[in-house]
Amino acid sequence: MTLLILDRDGVINEDSDDYIRSVEQWVPIPGSIEAIADLSRAGFRIAIATNQSGLSRGYFDLDTLEQIHAKTCHLVEEEGGHIAGIFYCPHLPNEGCSCRKPATGLLEAIEAELGESAVGAFFVGDSLKDLQAAQAHGCRPLLVRTGKGTETLETLHADKDSPQPQLTQLNGTPVYDNLLEASRAILRAR
Repeated sequence: MTLLILDRDGVINEDSDDYIRSVEQWVPIPGSIEAIADLSRAGFRIAIATNQSGLSRGYFDLDTLEQIHAKTCHLVEEEGGHIAGIFYCPHLPNEGCSCRKPATGLLEAIEAELGESAVGAFFVGDSLKDLQAAQAHGCRPLLVRTGKGTETLETLHADKDSPQPQLTQLNGTPVYDNLLEASRAILRAR
């Protein structure tokens, strides 16, 4: 099995600046469930790494978050795939935790729980934080235009002459319209 890591909001499901606060608000992006199932059936172990500060903000409780994740897993299983684990950071941005992306604590938790190195694994995200976490841990970042992806792409292009090395190094990141397109490219490259 080969590990593959996905961000959640904006990659798998529609994102919201007001946070996904209920199971009803969690709406998969067209093709994302199919993409996860296809990757899983092809031998990838799928892990999700997601910042969920809405938990600490009181926008939803742990039961709601677990119901959303159960729905995600169920939809993928209906398509013949499997999600090996969903890992989330509940902390606020200013708490200084080691798990909130762009920190790599979620990736370390995935490695510990699944017993497999994330170094060299594909990491599909829609935000600069996703790409930075992937790069910092030695993963292979891929950007999708869904969610915050188009905005992230604009930031990368606007900052390509920036002295910040994390931005200039990320300019070579492959970009896809959505997770389904990214999954097809990953499977073709295998």
